[in-house]
Amino acid sequence: MLGKSFKKIIHSINWRIFGPAFLLSCFGLLSIFSSSISRGDFLNFEKQLVAVFISSCVAIFIASMDLRFLKANSYFIFSFYVLSLFSLAGLLIVAGQTRGIQGWYRLGPISIDPEPFVAIVLIIVLSKYFSSRHVEIHMLRSLFFSGMYAILPVGLVLMQPDLGSSLSLMVIWLGMVLFSGIKTKHLVALFVLLGIVFVCSWNFYLKDYQKQRIMSFLNPNIDSKGVAWSANQSKIAIGNGGLLGQGIGKGSQTQYGFLSEPKTDFIFSSIGEEFGLLGIFVLFILFLALFWQIVSVVFQAQSNFAALFAFGFAFLILAQICINVGMCLGLFPVVGIPLPFVSYSGSFTLAFYVGLGILMSLEKRG
Repeated sequence: MLGKSFKKIIHSINWRIFGPAFLLSCFGLLSIFSSSISRGDFLNFEKQLVAVFISSCVAIFIASMDLRFLKANSYFIFSFYVLSLFSLAGLLIVAGQTRGIQGWYRLGPISIDPEPFVAIVLIIVLSKYFSSRHVEIHMLRSLFFSGMYAILPVGLVLMQPDLGSSLSLMVIWLGMVLFSGIKTKHLVALFVLLGIVFVCSWNFYLKDYQKQRIMSFLNPNIDSKGVAWSANQSKIAIGNGGLLGQGIGKGSQTQYGFLSEPKTDFIFSSIGEEFGLLGIFVLFILFLALFWQIVSVVFQAQSNFAALFAFGFAFLILAQICINVGMCLGLFPVVGIPLPFVSYSGSFTLAFYVGLGILMSLEKRG
């Protein structure tokens, strides 16, 4: 009996999807291990190793479940959505500040960031909303109500304040709106509205340090030893790597503290320095393989719900890759977005593997 259950779980795994994601996590673990060598402290590596193991098991377990009921169970999905809003609101009450952000629940040595889980819930909610209203998608009210689902969690995240995470949530909504279909005039009006929101945010909401990050992105020489330091050191680290890299534990920027957060925000730069262009090429090949397999689900899905979820998940991964790599190359301001499946973060790792498990379940059963 137990043997049959185990075989059922193993057969539920789509290795073409799971394989590249797991290899990316292994690559991330190698980089985190390497960046820990000079400090002689491997606690972060050990915590991420446990996170990858648990997350992989969770993804495999979810993949073995029949999640087709999500397509028809609006109350269940809405309950999770409300719960996700409460998880964000709770941060504003009980969470302490870390680097000026109330973004984590502290449970002893464990920190839990609910935002990546909220992102997965938002993809599910929008997939349900758009799949049941595909005929009405060109109507302005569909755009408005779908936007409300995104604005509520975005507003709570902005109150932390966490600009990067709020950007991720808005990107999910924008991507799924574009995929679902939107009139050109509505799209133009949307971008005008976003422009107005940015201007108002600059004048009335953004903190000084957030404005400084944007200004340093536009002019890296404005404060090269201050707010622009991380971005400049990131580009130096990537340039140091050359073709084959400086080797594990031998990257000067990574090992001697010049590169800030080499295990999280700037892990791409650390990989570029110690594994070179070859390492970056391998990283992009794995991302491309994963992205291709997820997109194939979009076109082969047996239901609109499965196709929409696959697209939303793919768009989230692609957006975070572009923003993270763009930060490291100085193409985008530093907003604290991790590299999916690679960066050190138990919460993001688990959330992305949960999304992977849901995707594999829907791909197998529609």
